[in-house]
Amino acid sequence: MSPTPSLARLLDAADATPEATALRARTYDLLALPDGAAVVDVGCGAGRAVGELAARGARAIGVDLSAEMIALARSRGPERDLRIGDARALPLADGEVAGYRADKVLHELPDPAEALEEARRVLAPGGRIVLLRQDWDGFLIDSADPVLTRTIVHARADAVTNPWAARRFRNLLLDTGFADVTAEAHTSVLTGDVLLPMLTGLAAGARAAGAISPEQEAAWAAEQRERVRAGRAFLALPMFVAAARRP
Repeated sequence: MSPTPSLARLLDAADATPEATALRARTYDLLALPDGAAVVDVGCGAGRAVGELAARGARAIGVDLSAEMIALARSRGPERDLRIGDARALPLADGEVAGYRADKVLHELPDPAEALEEARRVLAPGGRIVLLRQDWDGFLIDSADPVLTRTIVHARADAVTNPWAARRFRNLLLDTGFADVTAEAHTSVLTGDVLLPMLTGLAAGARAAGAISPEQEAAWAAEQRERVRAGRAFLALPMFVAAARRP
């Protein structure tokens, strides 16, 4: 079974923006991989980063917990090394890779430190780790109703297992014994049509969680649809990148 076409389209649209493309490139630069070195992309999804890393000369391995996402990735790159696996128990040998990259992963885990301990296991000494993701309390959305907007954003964050994982990247790496830890923030600004599914999804999630009423969801979503139609939608999303070296 493959992921729903709507989910695949949403992921593709988000990953294809200039901001997302530039941010992925930044993570590849921070890996500082020698030509031909092995690197694992944990939470690889449809395999875009695996393909881009391979194009840079790396021996890229994609791992994802979702069999459906791995199936989609294989349909797009049959030649790629793609494996079903958990971030806390990777299908890799000790010290097998020189680079470890994870995006859209740690916020899904009750204890992100477990994944970082596993990263240390599979990384060779001197290997590099790079983590990427947004803070789920950090959606900055323009609206005529700031109070309702805050409620919607916080309700979405509360639905995430570990919504503050990204702001904790640096300390998590330090606590797990990584060295030369750095942290960066990159803010993406979105104003186009790609925003609408994201915005209406936020409102629907808040309503489903009981944080807002159906009437509030309808009113807020209608405002955001009109903003998109008029070219006045605005969302700023700080993304956090942390990098480190395995001693």
